[in-house]
Amino acid sequence: MSEFKQMFPLGRPNDAYAQYFIGQSYLAPISTQQINISNVTFEPGCRNNWHIHHADQGGGQILICTAGKGWYQQWGEKAIELHPGDVINIPVGVKHWHGATKDSWFSHLAIEVPGVNTTNEWLEPVDAQDYDQL
Repeated sequence: MSEFKQMFPLGRPNDAYAQYFIGQSYLAPISTQQINISNVTFEPGCRNNWHIHHADQGGGQILICTAGKGWYQQWGEKAIELHPGDVINIPVGVKHWHGATKDSWFSHLAIEVPGVNTTNEWLEPVDAQDYDQL
């Protein structure tokens, strides 16, 4: 990790959501006023499970990639490699996952888009064989 440089704090181990991740992730709240923004850092090979952001109105998530290399994939689509400066807009109702590549740490700012009755539905882990082929 000594060569992994990022502008935001690493944060603490993301223990509250560990059951929805393969590998170790870290969470650092950046803003808790007006809009929730967190720096999420993934160790190499770490990724979250498939999940869906729900809301009756508004909602969704925006990812701003800040360090390292990662992946983002929507259900039924090819995975997209992510690099610092990439921005991913995730609409409500889209099944997806994101995380680090096998050989790189990865960080992104996760911005929760305000909405009415927002929830996250956590689903199955990303298939290890599919991930290993990326």
